[in-house]
Amino acid sequence: MENNEFNYDEIRPYNDNEVHDAFVRACQEPELKSVLEFIYKDKAEEMRQYFLTIKTVEEFQSNVIAPFVLKVGEMTSDGLDITGLENKDDKDKCLYISNHRDIIMDAAFLDTLMLKQAHISTAQNAIGDNLCAKPWITDMMKLNKNFLVKRSGTKREIFDSSIRLSSYIHDQITSGSDSIWLAQREGRAKDSNDVTQESVLKMLSMSCGKDMKQGFMDLHITPVSISYEFDGCDYLKAKEFQQKRDDAEYKKTKADDILSMKTGILGYKGRVHYEVTTCINEELDKMVSAEDNRATVIAAVQKLIDQHIHKNYRIYPINYVALDELNGNTDNADKYTNADKAKFDQYIAGQMAKIELENKDEAFLRTKMLEMYANPLKNHLKAIANV
Repeated sequence: MENNEFNYDEIRPYNDNEVHDAFVRACQEPELKSVLEFIYKDKAEEMRQYFLTIKTVEEFQSNVIAPFVLKVGEMTSDGLDITGLENKDDKDKCLYISNHRDIIMDAAFLDTLMLKQAHISTAQNAIGDNLCAKPWITDMMKLNKNFLVKRSGTKREIFDSSIRLSSYIHDQITSGSDSIWLAQREGRAKDSNDVTQESVLKMLSMSCGKDMKQGFMDLHITPVSISYEFDGCDYLKAKEFQQKRDDAEYKKTKADDILSMKTGILGYKGRVHYEVTTCINEELDKMVSAEDNRATVIAAVQKLIDQHIHKNYRIYPINYVALDELNGNTDNADKYTNADKAKFDQYIAGQMAKIELENKDEAFLRTKMLEMYANPLKNHLKAIANV
C-alpha cells in the first residue's frame, strides 16, 4: 500500500492493533482526565475505564466520538444534514475537498454524518500538527482517523513533509482502505470567500508523476460544500481583521487558537448542511490533456473545485439580508421576511457586543461580519450564472 520511499508512521492515524496502547498512554494524563470531567461530569472515570476496553478505531468513533458530535449538534444547531452520499460505497475511495469554516467541526460533522446518516466508513482527516500540542492530544487525534500536516519548520523541512504528505494521500486513495478529507486551504476563509489555495493543489501534484492529469484523476477529487447558517466564530474573525488592519505585525496566540476551537464547538450554528458534490474527473478530462503542464492542470482543478463548492451552497435567508445590507439596498427583499431580517440584525448586534478592542471600529467590524454572510451568496450566484 505504501510508497517504499516514505515511512508514514509519524503522520498516519492509528491502526486497530495500536488502539489499546494509545488509550493506555492517554488515560494516564491528568489533562485528559480534566477534559473528561468537563464533558462527562460524574461519569468521567467510567468513560476513562471504558476507553481502556476499546479495541478498534470504528468502536471509538461510533460509540464515543459520534454521540458527542451529535450532542454538540443538538445543543448548538437547528439541525445537521448531508446529501450526495446516497449511492456512495466504502469501495468508492476519493479525496473529499471542502471549504473551511471551523477548525474542529468541519471534519467532525462530516465524519459523523457519514457514519450515522449515510452509513459508510468515515474518511481520514488532515489536521495541522499545531493542534497537537501534547503527546496525549496527538494520540487522541490519531485514534480518530486524523493524519498530521506539518505547519512549521525550515523551508526544506516543510518541502520534504509536503512530498511525504502528497504521497500518503495518493497511496491511501489508490491502494489504501480509506477516503481522505482535506480543507481547500490552510486555515479558515475568515471572510467566507472560499477559494481553493493553489499551494494545496501544488502539494497534491508532488506525487502525480509525469502525467499530471492522470495523477489528479487518480485522486477522484469530490468537492464538499459546507453551509453553516451562523458562524459562532464570526465576531472573533471580525476582531482579527481589525487587529491585522491596525497592526501589521499582529499574530494570534495559542490562547486565541484555543478560544476559536472552543467557540467553534460551542457557538450557535443555526442550520448546518453538507452537500457532497460529484467527482470532478469527467469535467477535468474534457478540460485538460495528458500533455498539459502542471500549472494548466492545477488551474483547471482549482476552477472545478471552486465551482462545485460555490454552486452547491445551501443559501439561507440571512445570506440575502447580509448582501442587501452590505450593498445598502433591498434588491433581494423577496428572499427574506421582516422576521428574518430582525433575527439577523439582532444576532449581529449580539456578536458585535462580544468584541473587546481598545479602538473598536464598529462600522468596519459590522462590514466584515456582513461580508462573511454575503460572500457565499455572491459566489453562489456567480457559479450558477456560469453553468
